Amino acid sequence: MRKKTIFSRDFVLVGTGQIISIFGNQMLRYALPLYLLNQTGSSALFGVVAACSFIPMLLLFPIGGIIADRFNKRNIMVILDFATAALIVMFCLLYGKIDIVPLMTVTMIILFGIQGAYQPAVKASVPVLVDEEYMMKANSVIDLIGSTASVAGPVLGGIAFSIFGLPPILYVSIVCFFVSAVMEIFIHMPHTKISAKGNILAVALGDIRESFRFIFKEKPAIWQMSCIVASVNLLLTTLILIGVPVIFTQRLDFETNTANRLYGYAQGVMGAGAVLGGVCAGALSNNLKLAASPFLLSGCALSILMGGVALHLFSSATAIYIVLAIGGGLLVALSTVFQIQMMTYFQHLTPENLIGKVISCVLCVCMCTNPIGQFVYGFVFEYIGRSAYVPFYAASLLMIAVSIFTRRIFQPDKRADS
Repeated sequence: MRKKTIFSRDFVLVGTGQIISIFGNQMLRYALPLYLLNQTGSSALFGVVAACSFIPMLLLFPIGGIIADRFNKRNIMVILDFATAALIVMFCLLYGKIDIVPLMTVTMIILFGIQGAYQPAVKASVPVLVDEEYMMKANSVIDLIGSTASVAGPVLGGIAFSIFGLPPILYVSIVCFFVSAVMEIFIHMPHTKISAKGNILAVALGDIRESFRFIFKEKPAIWQMSCIVASVNLLLTTLILIGVPVIFTQRLDFETNTANRLYGYAQGVMGAGAVLGGVCAGALSNNLKLAASPFLLSGCALSILMGGVALHLFSSATAIYIVLAIGGGLLVALSTVFQIQMMTYFQHLTPENLIGKVISCVLCVCMCTNPIGQFVYGFVFEYIGRSAYVPFYAASLLMIAVSIFTRRIFQPDKRADS
């Protein structure tokens, strides 16, 4: 039997479709919130809308995992890419005709909700399309693809947004989702149909219970490490998501269009950090040990600390901008390596018949703190004034404490994961 490697036709098609789809998605994730922030000038509203957008994605992660295990993963990706294209077409038709705040809020909620159902299908397709020995490399490739698109999306989006405004970004994203969906139609995705007994709600609840029983009872290391990933999102990731655009557009002395463009460049730097992290995870796939995870977490904390120092001590807006962009890039690079390592470990521990449900529940646990962090940081930056360095100091110190007090979880002889 021919080995299924990362160069197999079907995995290449999945990867190519992801490049196109994620490029469109990243342009939207850059432009829509920034447009809202520019229009309202409220970091609190910015944080609330971002938090509300994340909630349906979290709720749909477990459902997405159930769907991924019971239906053909290719069909899921095709349908959801077409649905996203249709969503943005509707936004374009309503843009300028109704109030932007409810329109933006509803659009972002649906957009993130679709991603909640979409991502489990992509993650669960990896063990189906490649042999076990290539899973770490395959996960690195998927993350690298997302990261590469994340570099180009915000940079080009920042340039287009500062020159032409929002509409061209909407049109390009529609094309991206449509092309990705058409490409995914040609993927051959092996699928074993699982027969269900009883009504769909009972089946769904049973699947979720089975997944959480596996996570908490059979493999407790999964939920323990998932909580650590959740702490990274709570303390660090959401600080970057909310704090950086607010600081660039409202705290530094840049003209609005310049600030928008510079934020796009900074997003590109962070995307480049994700690319670097994906490359490192793939290159070190045979040598990267779980015991190194506390050092990765400490590195993430120090990356945030850099931004706090710059905001506290520097007077030059350009210098602050450079340090924040570089610190954000380092954070994303290190957290990407850490999260790829965690995801591969979870996939190795999980039987194939549970992989979609378990991974979706893991993603739900890992990301459940995102809306909390976005909500809190939105109000923090609304009222903190010129002391914007304080959240950076606090978040970095708390993350260092987490890396110290949880280090035993990553020691092979101290884990109860088998």
